[in-house]
Amino acid sequence: MWFIYLLSWLSLLIQISFVTLAIAAGLYYLAELIEEYTVATSRIIKYMILFSTGVLVCLYMFEGFPMLMVGVGLFTNLVYFGLLQTFPYILLSSPNFILSCVLVVVNHYMAFQYFAQEYYPFSEVLAYFTICLWVIPFAFFVSLSAGENVLPSTMQQGDDVVSNYFTKGKRGKRSGILLVFSFLKETKINENDQSSVSLLGMNERSSVFNVRTPAD
Repeated sequence: MWFIYLLSWLSLLIQISFVTLAIAAGLYYLAELIEEYTVATSRIIKYMILFSTGVLVCLYMFEGFPMLMVGVGLFTNLVYFGLLQTFPYILLSSPNFILSCVLVVVNHYMAFQYFAQEYYPFSEVLAYFTICLWVIPFAFFVSLSAGENVLPSTMQQGDDVVSNYFTKGKRGKRSGILLVFSFLKETKINENDQSSVSLLGMNERSSVFNVRTPAD
């Protein structure tokens, strides 16, 4: 019994590691896509805000959600539209950004209070949180690094987002989530280079010791 119990914890750690790596790779790739296609990203976020607004109105009309919670959600979407006016340039000290962060916390607090009093299946609760509370802030969060990296030049042939995903690309200073992933990638590359140099030096020393003079 104890052996398979330990195996279950080991498998859980392995699964968490794979999920973490997959999420990290997905976030990095999304940040690269947003950096390359800022106009399309702005349009997508706009449609997401409109869809979330329609969902909130339908929840009030058909599901009887509290007017205050729906009203705060609609006001939050209005603030998101304000952030979208300067996209991809988002100033972290701007009133719109600070207000949006405060409203995200307020929306979560009101949602937790409501779902603690009213029973809904977990899938329905998750649907509300995903569509109305998480998707749009997540899109803005991933887009934070795009503002300082938009260059007024066209992309040369061959410099597509897929190739830039596996290479350093032509960007200089990075910020936000791309800065974190770039730092981790450079650290890993340096460690691999140092290991390769050490292994090459050991092989050269061993080959010197193994040299034999030809027989007379």
